[in-house]
Amino acid sequence: MDLTRRLLVASGAVALLPSARAHHGWSSFDQSRPIYLEGAAREVRWRNPHAELVLELPPTLALPADLRQRPLPAQSASVDGPALLANAKLPSRKDKRWTVELAPLTRMQAWQIEPIKRDANVGVLGFTFYEEKGDPVLRAEYLFVDGKAYGLRSSPA
Repeated sequence: MDLTRRLLVASGAVALLPSARAHHGWSSFDQSRPIYLEGAAREVRWRNPHAELVLELPPTLALPADLRQRPLPAQSASVDGPALLANAKLPSRKDKRWTVELAPLTRMQAWQIEPIKRDANVGVLGFTFYEEKGDPVLRAEYLFVDGKAYGLRSSPA
């Protein structure tokens, strides 16, 4: 078998591995359009490169009435949280389940976030892919759990 064919076969085999998942950097996401999701955590993956949730949305998703007034914690990175809350939108796509990419475990620990329990109600403000194309994935900027807000872009200030 020539080298080109061996490389094609090897790359195809790697693509089929269940653990070979894409990791998305911030540049993959449309940071000009904050999206708000809220729902039940149906799957929780507390691992690196970052924790993840599969969030099941309710049939009638709505922006919370208090979203613009929610207090946000200070982060070490410069994030205009109030502007993100003021500009939050619901997704235009109608997927029932979304994968939510949280922060790396070391950052989750710095914020003292306990592992989220299955079926817990979770709110997330973050970013999805440009024009909402591709898989229903949201990169979390802020996480809302049990009445607390956590900034996930960086460590606590």
